[in-house]
Amino acid sequence: MTSENLILALTGGLLIGIAACLLLLLTGRIAGISGLINRLMFSTDRLWPALFLIGLVLGAAMFYWLGGERSSARNDFPVWLLALAGVLVGFGTSLAKGCTSGHGVCGLGRMSIRSLAAVLTFLLTGIITTFVVRHLMGVMG
Repeated sequence: MTSENLILALTGGLLIGIAACLLLLLTGRIAGISGLINRLMFSTDRLWPALFLIGLVLGAAMFYWLGGERSSARNDFPVWLLALAGVLVGFGTSLAKGCTSGHGVCGLGRMSIRSLAAVLTFLLTGIITTFVVRHLMGVMG
């Protein structure tokens, strides 16, 4: 990792932390993306989740506009596997009552034991899934 990438990663992490803290301080809400999308789709309280998600998209757009390096799409993965992964992630976030941003960024910051268990489960599942997809199914990427 170059020093420029390290600075960008640290800056991004700080901005995510600041946004999560401000949302918690100003609204009492957790900045979990799956929860925000759920609230946006199934609740009458849609304004603040919409604004938060728009801010995420605009923040990424500003990064690219200012000359940030774009990541490339994963064209070498089978579409069916990407679709299955999306469905499984959605099921997992529902089962865990939150996603990596809610549990990992916000929950661990609040020293939640439930969030620690969720994050450890996310990590273990990711490690096992990577092993199965790469080494047992032979999909590289």
